[in-house]
Amino acid sequence: MSGFDVDLFVIGAGSGGVRAARIAAGYGAKVMVAEEFRVGGTCVIRGCVPKKLYVYASRFADDFEDAAGFGWTLPGKPTFDWRTLVEAKEKEITRLSGIYNANLAKAGVEIVMSRAVVEDEHHVRLLADDRRISAKYILVATGGSPALEPDVPGLEHAISSNEVFDLAEFPKRLLVVGGGYIAVEFASVFARLGSKVTQCFRADNVLRGFDVDMRIGLADAMKHAGIDLKSGALPSKIEKIADGLRVTLTNGETVEADQVLVATGRHAHTRGLGLEQAGVDLKPNGAVKVDYASRSNLSSIYAVGDVTDRINLTPVAIREGHAFADNVFGGKDIHVDHRDVPSAVFTTPEIGTVGITEEEARATCDVVDIYRAAFRPMKATLSGRAERTIMKIVVDAKTDRVLGVHILGHEAGEMAQLLGIAVKMGAKKSDFDATMALHPSAAEELVTMRTRTARYEK
Repeated sequence: MSGFDVDLFVIGAGSGGVRAARIAAGYGAKVMVAEEFRVGGTCVIRGCVPKKLYVYASRFADDFEDAAGFGWTLPGKPTFDWRTLVEAKEKEITRLSGIYNANLAKAGVEIVMSRAVVEDEHHVRLLADDRRISAKYILVATGGSPALEPDVPGLEHAISSNEVFDLAEFPKRLLVVGGGYIAVEFASVFARLGSKVTQCFRADNVLRGFDVDMRIGLADAMKHAGIDLKSGALPSKIEKIADGLRVTLTNGETVEADQVLVATGRHAHTRGLGLEQAGVDLKPNGAVKVDYASRSNLSSIYAVGDVTDRINLTPVAIREGHAFADNVFGGKDIHVDHRDVPSAVFTTPEIGTVGITEEEARATCDVVDIYRAAFRPMKATLSGRAERTIMKIVVDAKTDRVLGVHILGHEAGEMAQLLGIAVKMGAKKSDFDATMALHPSAAEELVTMRTRTARYEK
């Protein structure tokens, strides 16, 4: 496109930005991507990928313990080495980042390792060498960053989820602040790796916004794993002491820890990008306001992924980035459907969910049927572990359509991915009932729950 240095300038080489850049280049666009940290973004570098690797590491603790019930005798007590895990993680994310780089290069995309600032509708400045680049379209895909809150004395002694993956020493005592999915995941991981974990949060239970049965079931499992849950409490002061940190909580209690991990949420990473000065409308929390096509109020500036604060999940960012490129450079008109997006919380046990919760259904439907099953998983019968699997199906009683499915238990995330297909297709409870069970499996409970456990009418 004549008159511009590039057809598309992408700020941020995370999952959404990389996908958009590659697809746009495939349509013949000249594309440049700027990344200020490492190619791969939060998910690959300091998010879902390293987190899942650490989750796998943490679950060996249970596996070693369970093995005795199946006839295995280990030669000695297993020991864990933190540095080995950190180095193995770093090797893997470096490999993945290299693949992202290679795929961009193969697509003909120019990668610039620099912070980029938007100057106006068609210009971006690269701070590394002070170059000014003109672009017909600008895509903001900078993701999110940890919010260190509440702002209390001594907060500078705390760490965020960015730093927790690469600590020089393993924390024998860890205080996790927050009750969201990032907080519960790290609490679960470090407890199994050997930390004495305390978790404090503002609400009365963890995972606000998730189905109530999942919240209660997970909290019980976390307590059984030795995690000290302190609801209705947040830090009011963090002090450095001789052997670590002393944290005073708002309920008057004090907790001593080697590290304090603040995981109270994330903010759209828009600060200092020049968006407001360029005239881009932002939400009160700093996220970019966009329409169904990921377009901002300025026709040449788009945004995808967590920076828009729609559904902050990597696959959503990828889908949005792909659709953007298809629409702008491929002449298509694709609408990304943000309904019925499956998700998982990688605690142990993990949560897999798709669709709406019981509470949401009761607020929007005239009659709601609930089907619920709680049982001891087969593996636990020999291991002796006090473990429960909970499954729940939420149904619109008038149409028989399945509105949501929620699972707490082993491989719940894997089940949720497949359930996402059924829920997305509008499956009815009768379709679940008509499906033959696969035995023995935990998932068979999803098609054998025939007795309604509750009905709610407005």
